[in-house]
Amino acid sequence: MAISLQKGQKIDLTKGNAGLSELIVGLGWDPVEQSGGGFLSGLFGNKKAEFDCDASAILLDVNDKFTRKEHVIFFNNLKSPCGSVTHLGDNLTGGGDGDDEQIIIQLNKVPDNVHKIVFVVNIYDCQKRKQDFGMIKNAFIRVVNKGNMEEITRYNLTDNYAGKTALIVGEVYRRQGEWKFGALGQSTQDTSINAVVGRYV
Repeated sequence: MAISLQKGQKIDLTKGNAGLSELIVGLGWDPVEQSGGGFLSGLFGNKKAEFDCDASAILLDVNDKFTRKEHVIFFNNLKSPCGSVTHLGDNLTGGGDGDDEQIIIQLNKVPDNVHKIVFVVNIYDCQKRKQDFGMIKNAFIRVVNKGNMEEITRYNLTDNYAGKTALIVGEVYRRQGEWKFGALGQSTQDTSINAVVGRYV
């Protein structure tokens, strides 16, 4: 059974699970229903605004520093140079159940100089669309053992993120030869993935 984490908590991934070599990191969210109001609302009910949230993975070195532009894995760069991190593609609306976007990590392929992989979700074109994470609900990150498709851990983001346009959701990191996962849940007003990456330069 998956372990549910709270903000700031950490969990061992590989310790005691020596066969674990490949992870699926799933990220999901749902738009909050927007009430149209008036006669049309009565006819058609509430409508859901389309949110193009983008999940990204940022690969950091031993000092938690970002050193290569190819180490941002997102819809425009779906695979890391080493092949250890692969983004499975962009979901443009946030519709549907389950994971909205998935990132695969092959732990045994992660280069020695990469010590941490940070997972970020930001809203595409948030300024133009006047959207923020206060308009999103049910956001989560989960880690799945790809070998047997069992969910290892899940972190449901429950804070109020009104006015925030980027979420630093969680991280997979190396510690004394083992891999761990940390639930972060940090929010920023960064308007693009480049701005979030700038925090690690």
